[in-house]
Amino acid sequence: MKMSDLKPGDRGVVTKVEYTGEVTRRLMDLGLHKGASFKVVRKAPLGDPMEIKLRGTLLALRMKEAENVSVEKDSPSGKGK
Repeated sequence: MKMSDLKPGDRGVVTKVEYTGEVTRRLMDLGLHKGASFKVVRKAPLGDPMEIKLRGTLLALRMKEAENVSVEKDSPSGKGK
């Protein structure tokens, strides 16, 4: 499943980041790497960007970026706070 498919309130765990080069490095620097737990906080009215909470930080991602992040949807009691 892609991160962009998640809805506000959903929690997930990153399984793969499919970018290469500088974009991957930037996302990894922000903590978005395999095994990272997160929660979708909200999406903009037109759907782009989306905001996630990752390791106590709010992060806005363009849908183009979120489409290249594979995730596993977590249970409601999961760790993606």
